[in-house]
Amino acid sequence: MPEHTSSPSAPAAVLCGVAGWVPPRVVTNDELAERLDTDDTWIRTRTGIRRRHIAEPGQATSDLAVEAGRLALRNAGFDPVGTDATGTDPVDAVIVTTTTPDRPCPATAPAVAARLGLKRAAAFDVGAVCTGFVYGLATAAGLIASGVAARVLLIGADTYSTIVDPLDRANAIIFGDGAGAVILRAGDNDEPGAVGHFDLGSDGTHEDLILVAAGGSRRRSVDGEPTRAERHFAMRGNEVYRHAVTRMAASARATLSGAGWKTDDVDHFVPHQANLRILHSVADDLGLPRERCVANIDAVGNTGAASIPLALADAAARRVIRPGDRLLLTAFGGGLTWGSCLLTWPRLPPPTHPHDPLVPYGKGADAPS
Repeated sequence: MPEHTSSPSAPAAVLCGVAGWVPPRVVTNDELAERLDTDDTWIRTRTGIRRRHIAEPGQATSDLAVEAGRLALRNAGFDPVGTDATGTDPVDAVIVTTTTPDRPCPATAPAVAARLGLKRAAAFDVGAVCTGFVYGLATAAGLIASGVAARVLLIGADTYSTIVDPLDRANAIIFGDGAGAVILRAGDNDEPGAVGHFDLGSDGTHEDLILVAAGGSRRRSVDGEPTRAERHFAMRGNEVYRHAVTRMAASARATLSGAGWKTDDVDHFVPHQANLRILHSVADDLGLPRERCVANIDAVGNTGAASIPLALADAAARRVIRPGDRLLLTAFGGGLTWGSCLLTWPRLPPPTHPHDPLVPYGKGADAPS
């Protein structure tokens, strides 16, 4: 897809709030090693992951999305959440990007909006697997540029523990559950926080590389119950690795070129937190020093559509990224899909309460070192 940025006369989507949330339950590599043929060293060496957060039984994607959405609204100055005396919602639209919706039907976003006290906001889901948050940013920017919405709540949320086979050694070690959210408002293209210069793409000829075979109309259209393998997440890791590095690097270059940025102009590279080796390989391909790569995968694992906003919330809370820093975001996911965009980090309010911080780690867990 050609690089795109809003018309100078159209309002830009400006990030004005960020937050993240993960379930309190922490699963360490040692705990996984008790049921899988692996150990902490093997997992850390191949993925960079030390632990991940897992939803409790009965906890759904919408539960995580509501927590992150509430914190993001508060960070943007909307507290208490809900309509004011005039019946106006603080946002005009709620977008939930997820691979693990609460149900095949209806979408998860309307329920999230209702639980946040939003009475009139449009609400819908975006499905682009791990690229979902970048696709969601582009969608939100389009709503704002067209005048359909003045403010948008965008949430990336996934509970991969509900689709990954707990006995699958290849995938159970990688994925965690979480949600991250941002608030976007109408503003000017040249102000800090403005999101733009998107590059989006897909290649459906490789849809089988990342797949849950059962659950949709394709599998339901044939006779017989789905097998255990068909009900769970499957990924052809080596091929995905090669595609991820190639597609993310190419998309990032296209975005930088469209904006007239050079690699040296990037203060922080914020990729989808797929695997630490993938993150470093993409940074190396782009010629970016690895220390500019924002990563929190060691503490949360691969959280799908939640990974970029969780990384942003974590980095902002730890002051790794500061107002005025120039960020390059890029992601890759099933479909295959990929996408990138740029923004300059805005000045955001500090956390309103020490027990309600930007940092995404749930009660009982600590932030990464």
